[in-house]
Order: sequence, then structure tokens, then C-alpha cells
Amino acid sequence: MIKRVMNISIELPSDLENELSAEASQLKLPLSEYILRVLSFRPFLQNPPKTGLDLVAYWESVGVINSRPDIADSQEYARRLRDQAEHRERV
Repeated sequence: MIKRVMNISIELPSDLENELSAEASQLKLPLSEYILRVLSFRPFLQNPPKTGLDLVAYWESVGVINSRPDIADSQEYARRLRDQAEHRERV
């Protein structure tokens, strides 16, 4: 499958640019990638899931569910993460 790429230049008000830049920085993403992610969520925001089943179906469709095949037992993995967080050294 070939993906078509389009380059677009837009002028943003400085306050919106600063807001988007700050959000991208928090996620350690380049601004262009963050904006692409925000735009790709439009369909989800226009028609949000109404039930838990809808949400699970959405997560499956975007690859969130089963995105970590290296984790065989999710509950054990969560316990291990929690234990590490509880016993890490404070800075």
C-alpha cells in the first residue's frame, strides 16, 4: 500500500503555536508529528465511543490492544511496574 504524502504550510496564531509546541514538548515529539497525531484523532473525537465495547473495538482498530506481544501476562507485568514504582529511590 502506497501512502500519499502532502506538505502544507499554515500560519498559526502565536498563542496556538506556543500551546501546540508545549504539548509536543511534553510528549517529546516534533511539532509536526504532534500536529499529525492531533489531526488523526478527529474521527474519534467526532464520534466518540458510547460503550465499553465501542472503546475496545476502537483500541483494537488502532492497534493499542495486542500492541505489546512481549507482555505475556499483563496483570503480572502491572504488578511488577507498581512494585518498581513503589520501591524506586526518591530524587
